[in-house]
Amino acid sequence: MDSLRIDKWLWAARFFKTRSIASDEIGKNRVQINGQDAKASREVKPGDTVRMRQGQVERTVRVKAVSGVRGPAPVAQLLYEETAESLAQRQKLAEMNRLSREPALSIEQGRPTKRDRRQIEKTWDDRWSAGID
Repeated sequence: MDSLRIDKWLWAARFFKTRSIASDEIGKNRVQINGQDAKASREVKPGDTVRMRQGQVERTVRVKAVSGVRGPAPVAQLLYEETAESLAQRQKLAEMNRLSREPALSIEQGRPTKRDRRQIEKTWDDRWSAGID
């Protein structure tokens, strides 16, 4: 086998969990082969460069082999080789995520606790009444 559909190769190389997810991502123009937007039926062969975006992460890999069978992860990693630029960019993004501040810490007051809720209800009950004054 010297070429294979890109959606099937992405699935076999374990970039996506299912072929339908791979096809959806290809349809959203998040996968390019040799600098051109790909379609799910596009053939990929050894030596091609595949660029894909998964969330915030953008990966560029060189196809080393093709396989239509989804095997274990160590075997799937033999199907491609990630470029040095792509690895450096992923490590930089991981470091930025690790050093960034937790968004939940920026909230001064989050959801009220049970005690806070009781105090709020007591305040409102003392202030307002349904009775006619």
